[in-house]
Amino acid sequence: MTKLFGYRVAATDGRARRGVVSTPRGDIQTPAFMPVGTAATVKGMLPESVKATGADILLGNTYHLMLRPGAERMARLGGLHKFMNWAGPILTDSGGFQVMSLSGLRKLNEDGVTFKSHVDGSEHYLSPETSMEIQKLIGSDIVMCFDECPALPADEARVAESMRMSMRWAARSKEAFGNRPGHALFGIQQGGVTEALRGESAEALKDIGFDGYAIGGLAVGEGQAAMFSVLDYAPTMLPEDKPRYLMGVGKPDDIVGAVQRGVDMLDCVLPSRSGRNGQALTRMGAVNIKNARHRDDPRPLDPECTCPACTGYSRAYLHHVFKANEILSSMLMTWHNLHYYQELMAELRGAIEAGSLDDFVAGFHERRAKGDLVLV
Repeated sequence: MTKLFGYRVAATDGRARRGVVSTPRGDIQTPAFMPVGTAATVKGMLPESVKATGADILLGNTYHLMLRPGAERMARLGGLHKFMNWAGPILTDSGGFQVMSLSGLRKLNEDGVTFKSHVDGSEHYLSPETSMEIQKLIGSDIVMCFDECPALPADEARVAESMRMSMRWAARSKEAFGNRPGHALFGIQQGGVTEALRGESAEALKDIGFDGYAIGGLAVGEGQAAMFSVLDYAPTMLPEDKPRYLMGVGKPDDIVGAVQRGVDMLDCVLPSRSGRNGQALTRMGAVNIKNARHRDDPRPLDPECTCPACTGYSRAYLHHVFKANEILSSMLMTWHNLHYYQELMAELRGAIEAGSLDDFVAGFHERRAKGDLVLV
């Protein structure tokens, strides 16, 4: 019998939840951070290296994978898990956000979106139905509804129109997804920074019924204060017995604030992108390894970190390989950042279990404030 998708809450502290998402490919300990493997790879990392950081699940992207190598090709080769050598669960973004960001390269109507590939200019079409079919061919464990996500700030009428179309697309996504035991479909709440629109979106999604619920349309230009203001109410609008996923977030302090407000799952390209650009994200703040002050520094990035970059190499060496444009720089810095993110999630889970989340958060901010004076 196929193991079904499920979610249970093991502990709470305020609005924060410590839980487990169950899938046929393994459990996901929450709060969870999902490393982004946009094109069937987490840049600079082997799959086993990503697993070694503590990650339970990866994120892939429908838009990029449909363009290359193509969903049909991946299906012929055994699906995304086999293709990229990742045995654990995979969540795939529907492609809606990437298509909407193409601006002048797309044409949008009620049926779906026609767009031109950023790779070769070829024309493609995505709709709720085609997005579900592509994610099925890919073999995603957690499938996201196809939606539209306008950039902020935006006129409230434009946000409302977009949200209501996304809710109609959510119903079409649910119908096209069908009955797939062991796989999950998440709906995506939209509504910008307007509480009434967020509430309307949440009610529409609950009426349709999903295995999990995402909070979309944030981290798209509104700023942290506005995002936290939305998160003060948006998660509570969604079912308590389903996982809540905040899409595309974020920086370590974004993550901590989101978890405090009831978010269970997060993803962001920041750890890998920052690593490739020479920025280490540590418990004391950001370390820009390209800065000349690190040229003769024998210390590790973070003396408390157990990742390969911190246990085997000095800042001086990391500065050198970055300046020399060596591939090893991206590998080590990305490994460190992903390791730190997973360590942060484990600490958050432990604090929720112990009922000491407020103390942990206070210490988190205090340490980063002190570290800025020394490390950046």
